Amino acid sequence: MHLVSDSHGLPLAVEITGGQAQECKHFDAVLGAIRIPRGVGRPRQRPGALAGDKGYSYTHVRQWLRKKGIRAVIPQRKDQRRRHRGRPLKFCPEEYRRRNVVERAVGWLKERRRIATRYEKLALRFRAMLHLAMIECCLRRFANTA
Repeated sequence: MHLVSDSHGLPLAVEITGGQAQECKHFDAVLGAIRIPRGVGRPRQRPGALAGDKGYSYTHVRQWLRKKGIRAVIPQRKDQRRRHRGRPLKFCPEEYRRRNVVERAVGWLKERRRIATRYEKLALRFRAMLHLAMIECCLRRFANTA
């Protein structure tokens, strides 16, 4: 399960893949599914910054983010630090600490027994259950703020 959430922990998009799939291969699909409605105009599709773990520390991911104007808050892997030439990559540990919001969102989703044990055999049905859990999360959040 590859999840994108906002800075408050609301899940925005999810992608289902096999357990052995690399995170960086499904990066485009997950970020392409984001649609944040605004008052006027097209829905917003790009975040200002993206915090990810070392599984997203690949050249093509960083280039894609740079091309879209999204600031990357992704630490380098150890094997990349030795090979990296040129200007050092910017990395802000304070911003990276806020990535725990995403981890808490995943934890909240996995508190749902149906999602944690994955009763559904088909990925389509499992994705539907994830979407229902994401809707429940949004409704709970907005009901508490009203």
